Amino acid sequence: MLIWGVKMKALLDIPKEVNQTLNIIKAQNNLKNKVEAITLVVDRYKEEHMEPELRPEFVERIRKTEHLKGIPFRSVDELRKRYK
Repeated sequence: MLIWGVKMKALLDIPKEVNQTLNIIKAQNNLKNKVEAITLVVDRYKEEHMEPELRPEFVERIRKTEHLKGIPFRSVDELRKRYK
């Protein structure tokens, strides 16, 4: 599970079916509460579905690399071509 730096509180109206699913995820993964279950689901979604250029780790890695090399890029397409 990824660790997020900033914590926020939210009051959510969760549908009954979603609540039941969160309870199952919580039990299957031996989690303490539903917040951990939601975090697990969001982290897995992020890992599996977000494009690399949207991931904060990817952006940071590219920024460090580009800064050291001093090679600018103008667009995501140009960046894709360089790193594929």
